[in-house]
Amino acid sequence: MVNIAIMGHGVVGSGVVEVILSHKESILRHAHEELNIQYILDRREFPDSPLADRFTKNFEDIVTDDSVSVVVEVMGGLHPAFDFVSRCLCAGKSVVTSNKELVAAKGAELLALAREHGVNFLFEASVGGGIPIIRPLDQCLAANNVLEISGILNGTTNFILSKMIDEGMEFADALALAQKLGYAERDPSADVDGHDACRKICILASLAFGSHVYPEQVHTEGISGLTLADVDYARAWGGEIKLVGRVKKLEDGSLYILVCPMFVPESNQLSHIDGVFNGVMVTGDAVDDVLFYGQGAGKLPTASAVAADVIDCVKHTHAPKYLFWEDNAPKNYVTSHLDVPVSLYVRGHMPDEVSEQIGDLFGEICLLATEDTPEQEVAFITPRMPERELRDKLAELEQTGAQIQTTVRVLERDGRSA
Repeated sequence: MVNIAIMGHGVVGSGVVEVILSHKESILRHAHEELNIQYILDRREFPDSPLADRFTKNFEDIVTDDSVSVVVEVMGGLHPAFDFVSRCLCAGKSVVTSNKELVAAKGAELLALAREHGVNFLFEASVGGGIPIIRPLDQCLAANNVLEISGILNGTTNFILSKMIDEGMEFADALALAQKLGYAERDPSADVDGHDACRKICILASLAFGSHVYPEQVHTEGISGLTLADVDYARAWGGEIKLVGRVKKLEDGSLYILVCPMFVPESNQLSHIDGVFNGVMVTGDAVDDVLFYGQGAGKLPTASAVAADVIDCVKHTHAPKYLFWEDNAPKNYVTSHLDVPVSLYVRGHMPDEVSEQIGDLFGEICLLATEDTPEQEVAFITPRMPERELRDKLAELEQTGAQIQTTVRVLERDGRSA
């Protein structure tokens, strides 16, 4: 029997308890050991829980108990999670977490601690909830040089955009529905401003390319500025708007990484991922494109990924699985997004004399139109060029009287944006 502790009894933590208690036979078959939940750390009381006697409010009970060999951290946030996880690793306990904020900010340091103390630090549930992506990226695709990763990494924003696309809901109404259904928090900024997706693409980039990428290095934009007009123009172009997290290794070895809304062509599988579902596309030099798809969040899907990592820890007690990346990325490892060629969708109010200058300024453009295009509204797709040049040209266009309302990057028809 293996004693484990669970730190946090919220949505995911209670789900982990539920999965472990309801899947005892399956866990025993895979882990070859029975799991015993020795402690559950939470500040609240749960007198109606079948494990009411296992609850503690004192972290010291867990870290000082030598019989506990695996600790699950599902509290969220950086503090006190980072301190608790660090101390557990130093005490020789393997740790499993679903905490994307923790892994994105402190992953290199915690992986180094795990290696130093001969234990595991696993985090499958930190990206994609119940979608297996960390383990396949580290193991199944290990013979590949990863060239690129792009994905729809946040179910809340994907739900909102799906409502805008399929039902013509305004952004504010779709967000309110997401909150009512429990998909969005009361403060939805982490989702709609792109920060959640940013943390996830940082984790994937760090694992795939071997050096830690921090969230503050990643240009991040959200979806709150998008309108139904932009949705209609995307359809007229031949695709959909999606919030995409993307990283690509450039020829000089640096990374092009960003999170932003993108026009995704209908030919790309990511354009067909709807609702709260997530999808991650990995491009390898041997395997080409591989898509991982499923529910990116939710109590039981996320709990199942956490439980699978616990089983992995039990199976590899004496031969730890060393996920690892360095914390010594060279200077300019992450290149400025402004230096990379891209096409932009541009929408704005432009008097006739201004719109006539667009072709002269940008070269060959693709004009877009919808049935309800307002008078003097112009929407077009620019040719590809370094984004810095495009932004300079847009500034020049505004000086002539144009009022730019929206710009969105375009995922090229061949599936490449750079």
